[in-house]
Amino acid sequence: MRIHQLVVSVAMLSLAGLASAVAGPADDFNAAYAKAEAASRQAAAMKTQWLPTVTALAGAKKAGDAGRYDEAITLARYAEELANASIAQAKEQAADWTQAVIR
Repeated sequence: MRIHQLVVSVAMLSLAGLASAVAGPADDFNAAYAKAEAASRQAAAMKTQWLPTVTALAGAKKAGDAGRYDEAITLARYAEELANASIAQAKEQAADWTQAVIR
């Protein structure tokens, strides 16, 4: 249940960021995409990467290549938030699993 709440919170924060975003040039997209890609690589290295993260990154790349920078930046930020959420989930579960073990 906490994971669901986390994902919903991430989505809401991403949409809030969209409202304050100004039409982004290619440089803004490249910076957002680089941050998202780095977070995604970290999640993959921890073996905790979520499929929606990969999908959002691919969508961001496709939108950026097509020149739709507002959409691309939004998707890149969403992918970054998903990657960070998956990393947080892995860390939380690594700490909490001991309470679930029968003793």
